[in-house]
Amino acid sequence: VEDLPTATNRLDGVMALLCYRTDVDSIDGDGPAEFGNRIARTIIDATADDGSRENERYVVNSYRPRNEPMVVADPGTEMNDPNAWQPLSLGIQISQNGLPIPGNVQEFIGPHWGFVTPFALESSPTGTPIDPGPPPLFGDPETDSAFREAAVEVVRYGSVLDPTDSELIDISPNALGDNALGTNDGDGHDLNPTTGEPYEPELVLLADFGRALAEFWADGPDSETPPGHWNLIANEVSDAPGFERRFGGEGPVLDLLEWDVKTYFVLNGALHDAAVAAWGLKGFYDSSRPISMIRFMGGYGQSSDPDGAAYDPAGLPLEPGLIEVVTTESSATGQRHEHLADHVGEVAVKGWRGGPDDPETQTSGVGWVRAVEWVPYQRPSFVSPSFAGYVSGHSTFSRAGAEVMTALTGSQYFPGGLSEWPIRAGQFIHEEGPTADFELQWATYFDAADQAGVSRLYGGIH
Repeated sequence: VEDLPTATNRLDGVMALLCYRTDVDSIDGDGPAEFGNRIARTIIDATADDGSRENERYVVNSYRPRNEPMVVADPGTEMNDPNAWQPLSLGIQISQNGLPIPGNVQEFIGPHWGFVTPFALESSPTGTPIDPGPPPLFGDPETDSAFREAAVEVVRYGSVLDPTDSELIDISPNALGDNALGTNDGDGHDLNPTTGEPYEPELVLLADFGRALAEFWADGPDSETPPGHWNLIANEVSDAPGFERRFGGEGPVLDLLEWDVKTYFVLNGALHDAAVAAWGLKGFYDSSRPISMIRFMGGYGQSSDPDGAAYDPAGLPLEPGLIEVVTTESSATGQRHEHLADHVGEVAVKGWRGGPDDPETQTSGVGWVRAVEWVPYQRPSFVSPSFAGYVSGHSTFSRAGAEVMTALTGSQYFPGGLSEWPIRAGQFIHEEGPTADFELQWATYFDAADQAGVSRLYGGIH
C-alpha cells in the first residue's frame, strides 16, 4: 500500500509523458504555464474558505455515528438506530476509486459537504440546498413498508447475478431506456433519430449485464468516480466523428479549445453542486445502507406470517424463491437449503455468495445464504461506501451530467443516436467474468444516467 503513487506523482508522470515541465510555479508572464498557474491560483484562493475544510484534509471531527461498527466478517449486526448509517469494520479498506484508506473501521466521508459553497445553487442553513424530504424509515407508520420493500428490492437485484443462469435480455436502446424521470419504466426507443432505423437488439446474459453495470459504474473506466466518469463521456462526445461543437446545438461551430473550456466549466460546476446537494442530504438524514438493513431485519426473522416460524414484526418480509425461512424439509438432503441444515428457523435470502478466493479465475455465483451474512456484489475491501445511503451520489451526479450534456449539445441523444462502451470477457474485478464480450449501449444521456443509478441496486449498496 505504501508503494502506491500519490496523485501528485501520477500527475507528474502524465506531464512528463506530454513533455511538459512541472517546475514552473510563476504566475507572471504570457506563457501557457504561467497562464495556467494564474487560473489555478485564482481558483485556490477563491475556494480557500468554502466550507470544505481543505486545510483539515476535509475531515469533520464532530460527527459521531449513532451505531457501533458492523464487523462484516461476522454474521448479523446490532444497531442502536436502524435508520442511521452504520460504519463497517473491514480487514483492509480500499476506496471506490481504488485508493487505500488507513484503518479498518469506516469514517463518514463528507458529512459537512452540504455547507460547502455551491457553484450555482443557493446555500442552505441546514446544509440541504435541495431537500426532497426524508427516506423511508424503519418503524415509521407511514413509510415502514417502503423501507422493507427497499431492502427486498436490493436482495431481488442481487439474486440474478449468477452466470450459470441462462436468462438473456436485450440491453440495447431497442428495449431499455426512455424512462420517465425518477422511474425505470421505459421500454426503449422506437428509432435511432440519426439513422431513422430501429436499434439492433443485443442479447446478453442478465447476470453479465447486472455485474457489468455494478462494476462499470462503480469505478468506471480506469477507476474513475462518477464526476470523472461524466468528464470521460463528455470527451467521447467531443471526439465523436461528425459531431459539431455548437454551444446549445446552435450558432457557430466552436474550436476545440473553446468547446472544452465551456464544457468542463459548466459540467464540473454542475457536478460540484450535485455533490453539495447529495452529501447535504447524506449528512442531514444520516441514513442506513442495505447491508445493515438486511442483516438487522434478517436477524430478527420474518415479518410476513404471524403464524409461521421465525416470526417477528421487525423481521424481513418473505418472498418465495427469494427470502425464506430454513425448515427441516427445505434443508433435507438434496433440497435447496441443504447446506443450511444447521440453521433451521433462520431466514435465508438468495444472493451473491461473496468474493471468491481467486477473483480472476473463480466465480462465486448466487445461492441461498443466511440473511445475517448477506453481502453486496462488491470487493471485500470495500463492501459499502463510507457514508450514508440516501441519496445516491451516482444518481445525482449522473442526472446532473445528463442534463448538462443535453443542454450543451442541444440534444438528449448521443452523437449518431448511440453510445457504446465495450465490456470484455474476463475483465471483472469482483469475480471471473463476463462470459463473453458485449457493449453497454445508450441512446441518450438520460439513459446512461438511469443505468448508473440502477447499477447501485445490482451492486447492493443503495
